[in-house]
Amino acid sequence: MTQSRIRFVGLAVAALVGLAGCSAFQNARLDPDATRVKGGSQAQPNPEDGSILDAFRGSKDSVKVNRFLWTASLEVLDFLPVEAADPFTGIISTGYGTPPGGNTAYRATVLVSDPALDARSLKVSLQSRRGPVDAATQRAVEDAILNRARQLRIEAGRF
Repeated sequence: MTQSRIRFVGLAVAALVGLAGCSAFQNARLDPDATRVKGGSQAQPNPEDGSILDAFRGSKDSVKVNRFLWTASLEVLDFLPVEAADPFTGIISTGYGTPPGGNTAYRATVLVSDPALDARSLKVSLQSRRGPVDAATQRAVEDAILNRARQLRIEAGRF
């Protein structure tokens, strides 16, 4: 019997505390727009709201990326683990990996910044565990990616 009274008193105290907390909202005002229906004939399109088709059109932050450079970058640097690849911004970021037949671990960041199949559309940044690599190594990787992209473009033209 005493346990049921203790429960009852506990619930009553909890209810009183909850009701006392409601007094904090005494100056709160109801937003009149919150009670209106915003669908059907009352709905007005907001230019900042996008449609589902905007995902396929690309956003203001997206860059058109050359598909041959993108694919060639992934193929040439396939020995590196891909950490992030965003085709909308054109950035591929990899972790450290060792090339076949090599003993130095590298990581790379690739930026494909233009839809043209051009050397100016490709930026490669290589880094070893000791810091940035020399320009000749970086240029050799860029040349390998560009050559593979040209091969892919020639193969695509045959179909």
